[in-house]
Amino acid sequence: MRNTVALLLISNVIATLGVAAVTLYVFRRRDRERFLLWFGLFSILYATVLIVRNSAFRLGFGQPHAIGLAVEHFISLATVVPGLLLFEDFYGRGWRASVRWLIAIYCGVAAIAATGIAHRYSMRAMLPPGTVLVILVPVVLAVGYLTGYKPPPLPHRRILSAGMIAFFCAFSTDRLLHRQVGNWHTGVEPYGFLVLIICLWYVTAQRIVADDRRLVSLTDEMRLATRIQRAILPAEIPHLHNADIAVRYAPMADVAGDLYNFVTLQPSCMGVLVADVTGHGVPAALVASMVKVAVSTQCGKDRGPADVIAGLNTVLCREARQQYVTAEYLVLDTANGVGRHAAGAHPLPLLLRRSTQSLEKVGESGLLLGVRPDEPYGESEFHFEDGDRLLLYTDGLVEAENASGESFGDTALRAFIHKKQDCGAEQFVKLLLEEVLAWSHNGQEDDITIVAIDLKGPAHN
Repeated sequence: MRNTVALLLISNVIATLGVAAVTLYVFRRRDRERFLLWFGLFSILYATVLIVRNSAFRLGFGQPHAIGLAVEHFISLATVVPGLLLFEDFYGRGWRASVRWLIAIYCGVAAIAATGIAHRYSMRAMLPPGTVLVILVPVVLAVGYLTGYKPPPLPHRRILSAGMIAFFCAFSTDRLLHRQVGNWHTGVEPYGFLVLIICLWYVTAQRIVADDRRLVSLTDEMRLATRIQRAILPAEIPHLHNADIAVRYAPMADVAGDLYNFVTLQPSCMGVLVADVTGHGVPAALVASMVKVAVSTQCGKDRGPADVIAGLNTVLCREARQQYVTAEYLVLDTANGVGRHAAGAHPLPLLLRRSTQSLEKVGESGLLLGVRPDEPYGESEFHFEDGDRLLLYTDGLVEAENASGESFGDTALRAFIHKKQDCGAEQFVKLLLEEVLAWSHNGQEDDITIVAIDLKGPAHN
């Protein structure tokens, strides 16, 4: 009787630890921590069968009927599956996915056994699933060792191995002594499982602590990367005579591949760069930082837009191979109402001419930057008048799609520009960003940069 009560207490401890593991997995929701789910299910199912087959439990609730016994057998057969998945999570797939084959073989044998139990067939001619497992697990480990298979690195591997060996030895002893399908004799196996649970919880706790420390470190690094990227963007919008400039910069993540910059050439002359690195996140942000440095060396009073874009292309081809960027650079001369523009695969600016209410694209676009080092880029000249508005942007603005799959650039952008032409530049970019974010059915899927320039012609000089 004392042993029965001890086993009942052990069962409740195992069940509690299993529920805790599943709860922890649900609240953390990290793919790399699926071992918590397998560990929890394994513990809960094992403890459930152990409890309902405990003589003290049955003394209080009575012996189960045929259906109840069948359900117990099914649960005991299913218990091994999350256990094998937990084994795979720590050991890996094995040589040529041998662990996956082990799981498949066990599931097949367990399915046959479950069918026999459901239909009350005699299953004495076949090996029970537990016995199959006792045979195949050592085979998988031996094959892995002989073929040189290297399991994933795991801290505290010896502690985990000790727990697994203790359980497997106890499991094997009970299964080999009692081979009938569905027959469970509570011998030494629960004690071996308790040893395994203690070892697993120790290794799991160490793994969670290490993951959280790594996450904190990555979070701190990401915050630093965000501050660094913000530092490469203009701290403030410089003043340009006879123009009002407003910007909205909305990265999709903490760091982004979009970049904008202003180069003051004269009080009434300014260069404006807008670039978009292909990709997202930290890699794109690193290339964007390189572009910013390159811009500082390429832009100058004696270099036109075509030379600047060509220079950026040369730097990328030389210093960042297979990293591609779309970019445009324009120079505005508000004293004479003239602009010059060059681009490499970047969306062309839109110029709203207030006098005629026409909306036109400015310039032409060349090859994507970073493809060919000696690629020539053309340069276009355009004129503007008092009240005209120039809009520069990255493709995150025009490619945003609504629930019907319609892109914002094809469907709504032009109408919005006309509708909000009386808003000041700052109010315009604010409303435009809000509009495109509301338009996006799946939320923001790309970095968005918007630069609006309200121009005043030479008549104001």
